[in-house]
Amino acid sequence: MKHSHQAALVAALVGGCCAVQAVHADDYPSKPIRIIVPLPPGGSNDVLARVLGEEMSKTLGQPFVVENKPGAAGNIGTDQVAKAKPDGYTLGIAPNQTVAVNPALYPKLPFDVQKDLTGVGLMATVPMALVVPGQFKAGSIEELVAMAKAAPTKLTYASAGAGSPQHMSAEIFQSLTSTQLTHVPYKGSSPALVDVLAGTVDVMFCPINSALPYIQNGRLKALGVTGGKRLQYLPSVPTIAEKVPGFASDIWIGLIAPAGTPPGIIQKLNGELNRALKLPAVQAKLSEQGIEAATSTPAEFDRMMVTDRERWAEVIRRANIRVD
Repeated sequence: MKHSHQAALVAALVGGCCAVQAVHADDYPSKPIRIIVPLPPGGSNDVLARVLGEEMSKTLGQPFVVENKPGAAGNIGTDQVAKAKPDGYTLGIAPNQTVAVNPALYPKLPFDVQKDLTGVGLMATVPMALVVPGQFKAGSIEELVAMAKAAPTKLTYASAGAGSPQHMSAEIFQSLTSTQLTHVPYKGSSPALVDVLAGTVDVMFCPINSALPYIQNGRLKALGVTGGKRLQYLPSVPTIAEKVPGFASDIWIGLIAPAGTPPGIIQKLNGELNRALKLPAVQAKLSEQGIEAATSTPAEFDRMMVTDRERWAEVIRRANIRVD
């Protein structure tokens, strides 16, 4: 009898907790929601935060306030999300650099992605193009590889800094093609691209939204794209995987919250995020920026962060990459 009484009490308490959580999710949001972007304004991460925040605010009835907190390769802003109150009112934009690459690259991060953050959902992928200056000798991946093998370390490649998607893509490319290029890191994609356009640096894996205008006007040549399929607006440019089997390196961007945010709130946000991402007007707006909308459940996005972290840790270890 005593045991059944205890069981009933436990059941009542658990039921009460679930009810509180459900009410919490139903009442949410009752004030503005902040989205921290751990990178400077103007890039793909910033565009996603603003376009989707604006759309989600229409149905959730509260404004989404975007705050750019750049610095330390995205670690400063991500740390602010990790340490925020887990009540659904602080969210963060999470490119794979900050939640998959940086944990393997920086030995002493002030946060633990797995323990301190939780996924809301995937938002988008951003393909990159392997580009060279318009007057560059090589006009294909095969020709670039042949040039690199003929003169090891002579060819240079630009990146947005150690651990950036551009850097990691080049490391995978070199590993799979048995080539050696010389890394020239910059503080961001823009100054790197300027020097590639000027012919000062030979090669760059460049986010497609930045590279496309120059590919179209002939100032850059696109030798390949990083995604799993050819891009509809560059149909003659092969995927790198077509020429270099096993190559896989994309930019993906998701939405995160502090660990401990109530599951009901996470589910509510995921539903709104996915609804917004499926709207043709939103997809068109993102597509103009070279961003491809993508969706997932919270659990799928959590798994994606884990598997990508493991993959990049192996790349970093194998290539012996150190932060500059």
